[in-house]
Amino acid sequence: MPYITQDRRTIFDKHLEALAADVKTEGELNYCIYKLACLIARDLGPGYANYARCTSAMEHAKLEFYRKKLAPYEDEKIAENGDI
Repeated sequence: MPYITQDRRTIFDKHLEALAADVKTEGELNYCIYKLACLIARDLGPGYANYARCTSAMEHAKLEFYRKKLAPYEDEKIAENGDI
């Protein structure tokens, strides 16, 4: 995942913190991700490369979330309950 500088993170984090406080369901989270991608795609303009940029970012964010959050959680549960 391409990491961004701390000063750029500050720009986004304040908005994301506020948004996260309002998201209550999986559907709302899905909507927010979809809508953000649509707004970015709109600003980039139509075309396969621009749409692919959005889907690529979503896929890589999914993989990073799995690597950083879900895999360690699964390892913890394996340690607690034994492997399958």
